[in-house]
Amino acid sequence: MGSWPSRRDIMLFITTIMLVLPTLATAQPRTNVTLGSSLVANSANSTWLSPSSEFAFGFQRAAPKGGYLLAIWFHQIPEKTIIWSANRDDLAPEGSRLQLAANGRLQLTDPSGRQIWAAGSGNTSYAAMLDTGNFVLFTAASASLWQTFDQPTDTLVPTQILNQGGELVSSFSDKNFSRGRFILTMQNDGNLTLNTRNVLMSSNVRIGEYWSTKTQGVGFRLIFNETGYFNLVAQNRTLLNNLFLNIGASTRHYYQRLTLEYDGVLRHYLYPKSHNWTDGRSMAWSVQDYLPSNICTDITQRTGGGACGFNSLCTMGNDRRPQCSCPSDYSFIDPNDLWSGCKKDFLPHSCDPELQEQNLFMLKDIPNADWSGADYAGFSPVSEDWCRHQCLTDCFCDVVVYRRANCWMKRFPFSNGRIDSRITGKALIKVRARNATLLGNKPGKRNRSGLIIAGAVLLATSVFLYVLLFASKAFLVGRKSEKIEDEGRRGYPGLNIRCFSFKELEEATNGFSQELGKGAYSTVYKGSLIDENGKMIAVKKLTKMADDADQEFKAEVSSISRTNHKNLVQLLGYCDEGQNRLLVYEYMSNGSLANVLFADSLKPNWHTRLQIAFSVARGICYLHEDCSTQIIHCDIKPQNVLLDDAHTAKISDFGLAKLLKADQTRTMTGIRGTRGYVAPEWFRNMPITVKVDVYSYGVLLLELLCCRKNFDPDIEGERRILSDWAYDCCCDGTVEEMVVEDEEMRDDMMRFEKMVKIAMWCIQEDPELRPQMKRVVHMLEGSAQVPPPPDPSTPLL
Repeated sequence: MGSWPSRRDIMLFITTIMLVLPTLATAQPRTNVTLGSSLVANSANSTWLSPSSEFAFGFQRAAPKGGYLLAIWFHQIPEKTIIWSANRDDLAPEGSRLQLAANGRLQLTDPSGRQIWAAGSGNTSYAAMLDTGNFVLFTAASASLWQTFDQPTDTLVPTQILNQGGELVSSFSDKNFSRGRFILTMQNDGNLTLNTRNVLMSSNVRIGEYWSTKTQGVGFRLIFNETGYFNLVAQNRTLLNNLFLNIGASTRHYYQRLTLEYDGVLRHYLYPKSHNWTDGRSMAWSVQDYLPSNICTDITQRTGGGACGFNSLCTMGNDRRPQCSCPSDYSFIDPNDLWSGCKKDFLPHSCDPELQEQNLFMLKDIPNADWSGADYAGFSPVSEDWCRHQCLTDCFCDVVVYRRANCWMKRFPFSNGRIDSRITGKALIKVRARNATLLGNKPGKRNRSGLIIAGAVLLATSVFLYVLLFASKAFLVGRKSEKIEDEGRRGYPGLNIRCFSFKELEEATNGFSQELGKGAYSTVYKGSLIDENGKMIAVKKLTKMADDADQEFKAEVSSISRTNHKNLVQLLGYCDEGQNRLLVYEYMSNGSLANVLFADSLKPNWHTRLQIAFSVARGICYLHEDCSTQIIHCDIKPQNVLLDDAHTAKISDFGLAKLLKADQTRTMTGIRGTRGYVAPEWFRNMPITVKVDVYSYGVLLLELLCCRKNFDPDIEGERRILSDWAYDCCCDGTVEEMVVEDEEMRDDMMRFEKMVKIAMWCIQEDPELRPQMKRVVHMLEGSAQVPPPPDPSTPLL
């Protein structure tokens, strides 16, 4: 009589069956999609269903006004959760069509016929959406030619395999499905890893590893089987590792998915298929397991911003999800994207010895916090008081970490920020004291008691002035109404901005005495509004107005007043009195980008220049696509980009082209043998479109990258024209020559090269080749690819 099989034999048999299960998927029922079938974005016939209707293949609206994803999703649950998408980086506009063409190609085209995405070959006979969630193209003999399971996006589902070279890339955010900052890779060496990736590169360039199975040389594939296990196996099918230690969950009872989410955490989700199988769960997605255990502390990389972006802090919440925050006196770069990193809300510590600013700053404690890496100085053993003093007197120090008599000093920007109870010591972040001046005055040396006395005097004075101003407000309002009648000032109904009299602006500017800047058709003066607590303003006095411009002035002021974007200089009011036409803007304390970028003094650092590039692009995109009336700026250049007290970039002079003489934008900027800022179509009797601003932005972007003018007659040889030299460097693979004197940028060469390529696309002489500004923004943010650019000087057809 034979013996019973051993426990080991039984386990080996069960493991073998579990590993084989995914290969049985091709035997499932299917409903065929025949050649010639098609789907249209935003039509009633917009899905192909699996036989059980558990999965759907078709179009899903990505976001309001955001276009459509060609996707696969769980169809039987209210959430319609997406597990795969074809065009995550290039959304399809409404009316786009997906067709299984007669030539066997599965093609997605927009309404103009442009191909957005394609798959398959001429051997395809039919397609099918399977009950596993896999969409497959088949030959006439029912052999698989192509399947979505082989090209996952950010999710795996049961029976799916991640082979060597396969990867999952997280989405950019919870509402933006384009490729984000994290990547899971089944590497060719057999190691399964989680990495951060460079979102500005078109390929999946990995920056730092923050988790791995450590299976180099033996790992072969990751199998998500039908019992809910994630098996990492060797080539001989030996089980090496279970991704999670939890017990399995059958697909009979639960919908399941493994998703690398936008916060960098890999999570296994379950959703009960009926109330009979909830096991205490609600009828919703719930997390069964996840890794890494704490992404805030696990990400420590040499480059990049860490889990939450530069200058931010990551904290694990009670729901075991990372939460991003900014330190005191910092705010998010993009309030709509809390993973974007943080920026200073104050002027940085100047290294000008004449200013002696060390007394204007203080250190704020952040217990159990750290920004690991990137220390430019370290001291040990020292006292905390010594460490504080050292940072306050060092203009390069922005954060100092003090722990166990060790003092680590860091300069802006800083990465890998986290708060955790296991971190001993504290971080001390340097900010301007509340009573310190925000402008670049020269305060000299002053002691603490003097500041306290001055503060008390200022407080008492401000209370008295407040009462005085409040008491006189009614009188001032009455005087304003009399001035309107007496001086014939015209107000435009429906505008939400202030209408000034010429006399008011004359007084506010002290007789137009302090000139901030001058152009061919206007002069800008500095002023302050006495009846608004001395609020600083910039008054633009327009000259050489076009004939019969009254209605045009009204229309353009109305258009500008309705704009509302953080990267546009705000219009506060106007004056339309007699022959006087004036515009009143918010005052930008740091002047124009040209003054900062081309000055002989200290240039803005690499991180600041990147943020300026992003800000200007977003501002132009708003003018082109989000205004009630499209605005073509016509004069994008560093002189028309202004910086506020936090060095936030804002575009000025938008919408003014129609107010001035018709030939303004044709003659203000001389070409001088190079492309300048003016697009070539201005001189070729061609229609002027938004693409002229794209061209100008490309030139400005190159100047930002290299801190020099596009045309510099003092430079000899091929480098005299920056745009020509940049293209030659791109072609020759010598882009590093452009940053030979900038050590900060040399540490970020991949991003620098990407930015140069974007500029090359923007300055194409043929406007049809230039991308729309929204596309430029997507390329900058890393949600769209940047292919190699053609020669910008390719002649117009």
